[in-house]
Amino acid sequence: MFLRYRYPKLIALFLVSLFAYALFSQDSVQTALAPLISESLFSYFIIGSLFTFGFITPFAIGLFLIADPSSPLLAALVGGCGAVLGDMLIFQFIRFSFLDEFGKLKREKIVRLVEKPVTLVPARFHHYLLYAFAGIIIASPLPDELGVSLLAGLTSIRQISLACISYVCNTVGIFILLVL
Repeated sequence: MFLRYRYPKLIALFLVSLFAYALFSQDSVQTALAPLISESLFSYFIIGSLFTFGFITPFAIGLFLIADPSSPLLAALVGGCGAVLGDMLIFQFIRFSFLDEFGKLKREKIVRLVEKPVTLVPARFHHYLLYAFAGIIIASPLPDELGVSLLAGLTSIRQISLACISYVCNTVGIFILLVL
């Protein structure tokens, strides 16, 4: 039955993300993970790299919140470096694995309906809107797979550009998470 869906990889990614969030929202899981957190730059780097993966993002958010770093800016800067590593892995995976589904997705009626209002904007700004939307997704606690997928599947972005966008957006997102 699951194999009959048109977008099984995207559906699986969504379901895994929901499951991980439900699991980590339990107080007992947070209590069990608290002793693993230390005030070291390496732990912020590792947690930052986990922040990018949809099925692990809720764990990373919880770990950052449990860590309660003395310097949220430093933790965000180091976590942003780890997040770039994660996003680059996602980018490579999506470029080779999801490309077929993006081709189909572009032809779907819902995508064409979303594109209609975008046509009111001059064509040269379309990529900027896509980059801005993807950047907001990357900065948010939403799975980076969605933002990186938009950039990998719908643009011809270079890896260095993605790395810069990823670092800035993830660093800002982690910093906001830590100061709230």
